[in-house]
Amino acid sequence: MILFFIFLFGLIIGSFLNAVIYRLEVGGSLVTERSRCPLCGGTLSWYELIPLLSFLFQKGRCLSCGEKISWQYPIVELLTGFLFLLTAFLKEGSLLDMTPVDIIYIFIVMTFLVLIFIFDGKHYIIPNVAIYPLIAMSFFYNIYSLGITGLYYFLGAFIASGFFLLLYLISSGKWIGMGDVKYGAFMGFFLPWTNVLVALFIAYVIGAIFGLALLYLRKKGLKSEIPFGPFLIIGTLIAYFFGTDILSWYLGGVFSF
Repeated sequence: MILFFIFLFGLIIGSFLNAVIYRLEVGGSLVTERSRCPLCGGTLSWYELIPLLSFLFQKGRCLSCGEKISWQYPIVELLTGFLFLLTAFLKEGSLLDMTPVDIIYIFIVMTFLVLIFIFDGKHYIIPNVAIYPLIAMSFFYNIYSLGITGLYYFLGAFIASGFFLLLYLISSGKWIGMGDVKYGAFMGFFLPWTNVLVALFIAYVIGAIFGLALLYLRKKGLKSEIPFGPFLIIGTLIAYFFGTDILSWYLGGVFSF
């Protein structure tokens, strides 16, 4: 039952993220402005804001103008819900031992990662309003939970962010953006440095496969830009959930020869 409520909570957060993404795109206040249809500008009623269900009952169309609602809205809600559910399911044993601060921290991180995933995928930009709080929050969380030994995570931040900064400087920003450099700092504070290496490897492998698939389908050319943030996030999540197991499997295979 608790997993169901966590999934439901994720849907609600996903609905809020859609509003945040829209405000980042067009400007405006989340506090003083009512939610509106991005097509006709009509104010949305409460029953048009129920996560996932409103989209289904309205058959994917605005009640005011009848235009199709972007699939981004249910996708973001479902993505956030399933990510929250996955976090609770895979970390169920450790969640029971976590303090409220630990639980709030990990779900806030997951929320920001969904925001960056969608926004960078659409606009090729990792927004500072998302990445700076992630960096600061992860840094102070390590100090809070580990004390002075939390500074150990600076090693991972230096590895990831320094690697991306080097690529940025060598290519004059053509290979990678400054947003990825900043994201590298977050990775280092969020993951142990060994898992940072796992995350980077996975991100580049998945990114390469995706890029080759786009080339094969002629959706992109050799000089086309592809946002790297979503692949970094996928790598980060896999390393967070399975990084230790992946390293054990890999090192076990290497040293078994």
